[in-house]
Amino acid sequence: MSQLPHSKDTPTADEKVEGLPPGFGTGLPGRIAFWIAFTFSLFQLWVAAYGALASQIVRAMHVGFLLLLGFVLIGNLLAKTRMGQGVYWVLGILGFGTGLYNWVFYKDLILRSNFLTTADLIVGAVLMALVFWLARRLMGWPLAIIAGIFLAYCAWGQHLPGLLGHRGYDWDMLIEHFGFGTEGIYGSPVYVSSAYIFIFVVFAAFLERAGMLDLFNDVALGLVGHWRGGAAQVCTLSSALMGTISGSGVANVVASGQFTIPLMKKSGFRPAFAGGIEATASMGGQILPPVMGAVAFIMAETLNLPYGDVVRAAIVPALLYFGVCFWSVYLESGKHGLLGLPRNELPSPWQALKKQWMLLIPLGALVYMLFANYTPIFAGSMALALVVVLILGMAIAATIGPVAFRFAFWIALGLASAAFLKFGVNLLMIVIGVLLAACVVLRGGRQALVIVRDSLAQGARNALPVAAACAIVGIVIGTLTLTGIASTFIGAVIRIGENNLFLSLVLVMITCLILGMGIPTIPNYIITSSLAGPALEQLGVPLLVSHMFVFYFGIMADLTPPVALACFAAAPMAKVSGLRISIDATKLAIAGFVMPFIAVYSPVLMLQEPYPGSFFAETFGYWAEFLWTLAQAAFAVGLWGVAVVGFLVAPAAMWERAMALGAGILLVTPGMETDLAGFALGIAFVVQHLLRHRGKPSMPVAA
Repeated sequence: MSQLPHSKDTPTADEKVEGLPPGFGTGLPGRIAFWIAFTFSLFQLWVAAYGALASQIVRAMHVGFLLLLGFVLIGNLLAKTRMGQGVYWVLGILGFGTGLYNWVFYKDLILRSNFLTTADLIVGAVLMALVFWLARRLMGWPLAIIAGIFLAYCAWGQHLPGLLGHRGYDWDMLIEHFGFGTEGIYGSPVYVSSAYIFIFVVFAAFLERAGMLDLFNDVALGLVGHWRGGAAQVCTLSSALMGTISGSGVANVVASGQFTIPLMKKSGFRPAFAGGIEATASMGGQILPPVMGAVAFIMAETLNLPYGDVVRAAIVPALLYFGVCFWSVYLESGKHGLLGLPRNELPSPWQALKKQWMLLIPLGALVYMLFANYTPIFAGSMALALVVVLILGMAIAATIGPVAFRFAFWIALGLASAAFLKFGVNLLMIVIGVLLAACVVLRGGRQALVIVRDSLAQGARNALPVAAACAIVGIVIGTLTLTGIASTFIGAVIRIGENNLFLSLVLVMITCLILGMGIPTIPNYIITSSLAGPALEQLGVPLLVSHMFVFYFGIMADLTPPVALACFAAAPMAKVSGLRISIDATKLAIAGFVMPFIAVYSPVLMLQEPYPGSFFAETFGYWAEFLWTLAQAAFAVGLWGVAVVGFLVAPAAMWERAMALGAGILLVTPGMETDLAGFALGIAFVVQHLLRHRGKPSMPVAA
């Protein structure tokens, strides 16, 4: 291994969890918290591999472990007195008890549905209160307030006038609905968190501990570090690569920004631009397959689609998004005369891959299994198991002297591991068991065991914010299903869209951006897709495209002023205000704001069937329509990049920037006439700009 494991008492940048300082705490309480996290991961992996428990029990235990670990960590890391620490530990134990209660009385609870006992109601009420409390401590007030408003609407909404009123529900019914049913706290978001998201968060923790972040940084430095504006190009590529395995854009900012932002500032980039490109690229990692910030799993489950369909729909917009990031960096670098990094100071990407190529095997296996239509839970579990095999195998291989024997060991291990596709999970578990036993007795093997142990614990810790968000957002989903208030919003959007689809889309966009100012991408997507997805579908927008529309603007909310969580996460490293960073990030992320609108009017951009009557599709075929739409989108966002930065081969005059902006608007406006006019105006702008500055040296303006 090229990376020594971090001790569980030594915090690293990527260990910081929203709302909590790094680490597990000190002394005996810290060690207990560590082993609770370790046990949480083992439980989830056992369930994922063997599925031996009923879904309702798995959901209840997932939330129980979440409450136990979350409150214990709050007590260890935030409580100022022993008394306060003890209170949080008691709350954690009570939370875990709610999960055990559902497990022990599972059959009884089913039999007495709608006739719950007093003890049942007390457990349900305690669960609801603890979920609110933990979500508030981990995620802040906004999400708890939103969920609280929805709960209050359930309890007292019958007193509201007109369409907002409902028939009224007593607290016994609300506690049963939210505390025990499958449309409340234990609803589909918690199911997805327990079945899919947790596995992939632990998978990312293993890869990071194994050295994947260093591999991505070395590859990015070697491939694009010498380009114009090389430091920012490295940031874009490394953040994109990190986004393929990480589930949180804000966590990406914290993890990779400590390396990339100082490097960009040292290379001459403005601090606000350096923070902006890190925030933009890190948030873009959530739209880049295969993991896509874990929302892809929820989307596939919600729409009852193969996961591969969701990933395929995201590929082209994601590539355009990062293409615009590279392009904007290139223009900004030209504007300020910033060069690339010296080649002789950069690592070789091929040497980095040669040294640690084996880390790509689990990621490649994951992508293969997802596109081969294996279930995400199977693909994620097996990819995680392969990472464990690699970590343990490398420790054992290091003790084998002759190269021929080492090759034979890897070939045998590879064949044994790959055979799980034919012979099942048990074979892979036997392989891991043998490797674990060997590492216990072999010199140097214990270091690998520490990596495995710490990765399991850190993975559970990293999953806390997502799991807490999924639990509390069940209150919102439960309200929508119980009261039918969603139909009121859907009706309003449809009435607007009947006259103007664009206004409906703008309304949905604003809703996503406002919600996203205070809550993370996952709960934002769950709430807004429940409201807006059906409305846009009834207006003729393909269902997958409508959900992607909501998803994209949930991500953009973390870049949009005034809150812009990703930008404020980058602020301490850039040493400039988060608001100034968010202004630059909003400009850089122009593709993320425009792509969803383009996809609504031209679904072929997301590899969906074009609308009937599409000229190129009916005249020349599907791929002609796709290439035409791709050319429109790429040219439009490229022109907007010039308009925003104010540079192409030389500084652009204001009238030129207005010309480029207008051409981009025409290109994305539906209609063949506007498309042709946009291409004509855009080409005219480029040609005249090149002719005006032909033969003149570009004069970068002062930074």
